[in-house]
Amino acid sequence: QVQLVESGGGLVQAGGSLRLACAASTSIFSINAMAWYRRAPGLRRELVAAITNDGSTKYADSVMGRFTISRDNAKNTMYLQMNRLKPEDTAVYYCASSYCSGYGCYVLEDEYDNWGQGTQVTVSS
Repeated sequence: QVQLVESGGGLVQAGGSLRLACAASTSIFSINAMAWYRRAPGLRRELVAAITNDGSTKYADSVMGRFTISRDNAKNTMYLQMNRLKPEDTAVYYCASSYCSGYGCYVLEDEYDNWGQGTQVTVSS
């Protein structure tokens, strides 16, 4: 089983930037789908961004144009660059991975079977 560890969270002022990293315990060359999810207090977990091995990406409308997801297979690490942060981006951010191969599977939460413990991102106004 792949172990995922997030880092890079913290407290930042609105308009600022953070870069999250998700380090995997094994090679991610064969892992097709990786994603960032977040859960804000009182709300359900939601997809922030997802990426496949061939570079296909999906973003939530709320972060489009502000966040960028990427992965470095050689370093077994996925990233989320978050710019122009807003107070509503405050949440615990989780990374997830899946070996799924079906068309569009990388945007389906049920396909993800490995999750990190999460990292807190707090954006002050």
